[in-house]
Amino acid sequence: MLTHTDLKKGAQFIYENQPWEVMESLLVKMAQRRPVIQTKIKNLINGSVQEKNFQQGDVFQEAELIKKNIKFLYSTKGQYFFCEENDPSKRFSFTEDQLGKQAKFFKPNSLVEGIIFNEKIINVKSPIKVQLKVKEAPPGIKGDRAQGGTKEAVLESGATIQVPLFIEEGDVIEVNTELGEYVKRASE
Repeated sequence: MLTHTDLKKGAQFIYENQPWEVMESLLVKMAQRRPVIQTKIKNLINGSVQEKNFQQGDVFQEAELIKKNIKFLYSTKGQYFFCEENDPSKRFSFTEDQLGKQAKFFKPNSLVEGIIFNEKIINVKSPIKVQLKVKEAPPGIKGDRAQGGTKEAVLESGATIQVPLFIEEGDVIEVNTELGEYVKRASE
């Protein structure tokens, strides 16, 4: 059992008979009142995000989630299709809303982590860092500035991110999927 003080970032628990994950957590103490935990929680089934306050005495069951490798196949019209790693006949899909901003970094035929709750795959988690090829990048133009500049680049997955001026079309770069940011140029 989890108490309200166990609800730290990344904690997964059952709330209203569904699995939730804590995205942000803050302990607030007000004069002559009991401490309250202010949280931002994400429903792992439908992807909705809520801000919720939990008080002393609130207890929760820990969500028993199993992780399993699954293969991303393709996306079309906001639907993302997956299959089991070794059995392409067992297909399923999720909407862009369920997956969140990580979805734009999925590369066809790449492995991602499926999250299983009550023997059903409820969501997908991509690796924190992925390597993607730059499909389109305008030429970098240097000007008189103190810091290095950035430009917009389109990746092979269709995502658009800011990259340094020295990145060119065809380069393979490493991207942080949680922040949606360029990390470094990958060595091939």
